[in-house]
Amino acid sequence: MKARIALVEGHELSEADRKLAQMGYQQVYKREFSWMSCISFALSVGGLYASVATTYIYPLVGGGAASAVWSWLISGAGCMCITLSVSEIVSAYPTSGGMYFTCKYLAPEAWVPEISWLCGWLTVIGQIAGLASTEYGTAQLILAAVSMNMDFSYIPTTNQTVGVMAGMLLFHGTLNSLSTGWLEKMTRTYVVFHVAVLVSCCIALLAVDKNKHSSSYVWTNVTPESGWTPAGFSFLFGFLSVSWTMTDYDATAHIAEEIKNPEIKAPWAITIALGFTYVAGWLFTIVLTYCSGDIAQLLDSPIEQPVAQIFYNVLGRRAGCFFTVCAAIILNFTGMTGLQGAARAFWAVARDEMVPFSRFWTKINRTTGTPINSVWLITISCIVINLIALGSYTAIAAIFSITAIAYDWSYCIPIICKLRYGKFEPGPFHLGRYSKWINLWAVIWTAFASIIFVFPEYRPVTAVNMNYACLLLGATFIFAVCYWYAWGRRVYVGPRVNVELLQGNEPDISEEAELPSTKATGGKTEL
Repeated sequence: MKARIALVEGHELSEADRKLAQMGYQQVYKREFSWMSCISFALSVGGLYASVATTYIYPLVGGGAASAVWSWLISGAGCMCITLSVSEIVSAYPTSGGMYFTCKYLAPEAWVPEISWLCGWLTVIGQIAGLASTEYGTAQLILAAVSMNMDFSYIPTTNQTVGVMAGMLLFHGTLNSLSTGWLEKMTRTYVVFHVAVLVSCCIALLAVDKNKHSSSYVWTNVTPESGWTPAGFSFLFGFLSVSWTMTDYDATAHIAEEIKNPEIKAPWAITIALGFTYVAGWLFTIVLTYCSGDIAQLLDSPIEQPVAQIFYNVLGRRAGCFFTVCAAIILNFTGMTGLQGAARAFWAVARDEMVPFSRFWTKINRTTGTPINSVWLITISCIVINLIALGSYTAIAAIFSITAIAYDWSYCIPIICKLRYGKFEPGPFHLGRYSKWINLWAVIWTAFASIIFVFPEYRPVTAVNMNYACLLLGATFIFAVCYWYAWGRRVYVGPRVNVELLQGNEPDISEEAELPSTKATGGKTEL
């Protein structure tokens, strides 16, 4: 027998729970994330120090020293417009669905199912591709440290990298099966460790290196190695490093239902973390570039990790190995929090019955209070995706390339709806009269960057160095459209409600740890 669950306004409900109920959702998570853990979570998703370490190769290939330092300054400004736009919308609609959920309020009612469907699948694809690339990068850094410690007498194979990656994902899946309280405690420690490593690394490089490049070289030397002409176009490939680091802007929104006062803490955590990433990432890149030495030698490194090679060249084997291991530890935190956000994002779309077997994926474990089924689905999916590297690293690199594109367009779709249809009702975090212009530039920047990211990085283009991101992105759209017509349009109505908030005296809150399936009846929702 189905019964309508009513959450009643009263002292029993916190403001966050009442707001969530007004948006149509029942509170099922414990709100245990503090200010510090929110900011630490948002900062850990980008993994600044480690992400720069693994993506520094892109600006070096694209344009050399000048591309590295100027790409951060230029691309970071565009990314900050996306950051502020996402924060503003998340403040108004703080749910685990993140930007996907906001389509319900920002898009025309008649188009909500279709727009939400596309945005939801871009979110899921971006989350899985981003996590898969993070875990693969972690494995590369771990093995790079081992190789460095052995003075490069050992060179890791693809099979070994995939094996370490699988082990890391299983480890992170286990951690994310623990309670939210444990996750909050582990996340809180991250920011202190990260900042300490970043500062100490910069000081060590600047203090030890006696052969730094001149400022003229760092800021003006453009030496493209990509084969593209003119050099100015090749220069633009450096933007990929920034976009890969400053991404997953709404990750903190995916844990909004685990945060007290999420309409304030979530947007400010996003803004503070990404603002810090922008400034500190640029400064770290400048330090690396001054201490980079012979760029051609970095690009020919046997471990294919230019930053790890810089550590080795400047600091020696032991210190270089130490800072490379620190990068792996930081990326390990990124993988842990990335899996948490990805599982919550998938749980949210499953709650809205966007995927088959939604009742199974939305189960909340009674002991830990976490969506264990969703956690392990994402874990296994990432392992399977990374197995592609055993056959072709080019193919797996293409999957990694679509991360920034899928993420950014999952944000821009709601931003475009906000600009076009004027249905937005601001929350506590609001950009005021600058909102429209910041939103507009976020969309323009995303469109511009997306075009760059689908180009092959090298010329002449061959089957080996081809960027297959455009094909995979096209396949994602084709899948979403075909799946919509084959199944989605019959069952999916957009973000659903599973709670009806009524006035009264006695609250009636379900104690079930499993979200029931919903059914729309006459404009109301029965459970």
